[in-house]
Amino acid sequence: MYICICNAIREKDIRNMARCHAGGAEDIYGRMGFRPQCRQCLEDAEDVISDERACALA
Repeated sequence: MYICICNAIREKDIRNMARCHAGGAEDIYGRMGFRPQCRQCLEDAEDVISDERACALA
């Protein structure tokens, strides 16, 4: 599923990056070579990042 339509970033890409890198959605986007454009995806991206990191701790 796409989280960021503007940059064509998929949920699985965000999850993979969240496992390896600290920071929020904007930091993760930057590490992938993107920046938020319309910013409508940031809340969903933050939820995915939080979920992935919580699963890693469990």
